[in-house]
Amino acid sequence: MPFTLTMPKLSPTMEEGTIAKWHKKVGEFIEADELLLEVSTDKATVEYNALDSGWIRKILVGDGQEATVNQPIAILTEDKNESIENYKPTGIAPKAAESKEEKAEIGDVNEGSEKESTSVVKPATAAPAMKQASFVPEPPLENVEFWRPSGDNPRIKASPLAKKLAKDKGLDLSTIKGTGPGNRIVSSDLAKAQPNGVVAFGRNEQPTEAPGSYEEEGLTPMRKVISQRLQEAKSFIPHFYVSLKINPQAMMDLREQLKSGGIKVTFNDFIVRASALALRKHPNVNSGFNTVTNSIVRFKTIDISVAVSLPAGLITPIVRHADFKNLGELSLEVKELAGKAKEGKLEPHEYKGGSFTISNLGMYGVSEFIAIINPPQAAILAVSGILPVPVVKDGQIVPGHEMTLTLSGDHRVIDGVAGAEFLKTLQGLLENPALLVV
Repeated sequence: MPFTLTMPKLSPTMEEGTIAKWHKKVGEFIEADELLLEVSTDKATVEYNALDSGWIRKILVGDGQEATVNQPIAILTEDKNESIENYKPTGIAPKAAESKEEKAEIGDVNEGSEKESTSVVKPATAAPAMKQASFVPEPPLENVEFWRPSGDNPRIKASPLAKKLAKDKGLDLSTIKGTGPGNRIVSSDLAKAQPNGVVAFGRNEQPTEAPGSYEEEGLTPMRKVISQRLQEAKSFIPHFYVSLKINPQAMMDLREQLKSGGIKVTFNDFIVRASALALRKHPNVNSGFNTVTNSIVRFKTIDISVAVSLPAGLITPIVRHADFKNLGELSLEVKELAGKAKEGKLEPHEYKGGSFTISNLGMYGVSEFIAIINPPQAAILAVSGILPVPVVKDGQIVPGHEMTLTLSGDHRVIDGVAGAEFLKTLQGLLENPALLVV
């Protein structure tokens, strides 16, 4: 008899997923526990093995398409030639799923599933009072002529040979004057032409798009969760920010010494190690806030989430018991977790939870930035790049370096003084990095 395959729930926070790839086609037989498809969830791309064997008769949601949890994605039969003409798939219909999602957004409890209703956070009932405003781009302008400053000559006179040679060599004909008949550019003039790069003098290209043209792209499952969680975090968590500039010279020197001995560690490894030790000294920063019970959470273990950027969004794999691991162990674990994150192979226990987050944009040379708290955690550390600056040493101005650390804290849990004390401890450890290798 026919039976329905619905979108499985592959992560604790998954509400919908995108079919990344079907490993079986219509008309093929699938064995129980055989790889059937890959699903992109809000956290990773997960392989799904069939629970039952059967013949795939119809695929309802194809590669690249989205479906909510328990929405029908395929119809299977026990016999190869069994009719499915009058069979109606079981599960949540797409329209019903959309209406359920809309209700969840305004904090309504879905009457059809007690289990799903428990995932609706109580503070969401305040959502109607904070309904998001509509921000829609203006439509492209129509019937607008492209204006160019007077004096330009949009039509360049050049011989066919000169045009061909200029195209082959990547030269910009608008940067030279012709010496041929009627000021026409000839091949001998090309020696003075500028390269046809992104920046060029006298470029006379004509735009093909109307002013204000744009295209829209849908959010990936991961990006949807990121946008929702960070918007909620920024809207409902009373953030405060504390910044401190540190001298990273000793850390740079120690890293070079370790490198000369065949030990490779990153600056981020030093940050993770120092943060773990600082959190041990300041347990009030290693905290969170439970919005359901309206209570402060004091985490008993130091589990540091490390932000990893992916094409689909951002994920924070977790280094568990970070304060019990030395610099080398932390370095190896962070590399392994980052690699699994980029391959979409993280297990739920490797990204679910955490007590403190580190976001490092230092590799891009940024001078400073502030990060949004990753709830239910109460703090996140933003790490800038190491920048060359003049510093005062023994009363003299000499070349040096500095790094800016910015702590974002939840003022319901952490006060500004506690944040400042945490950063001062962090500074002491990073400016005396020998303490991090013992």
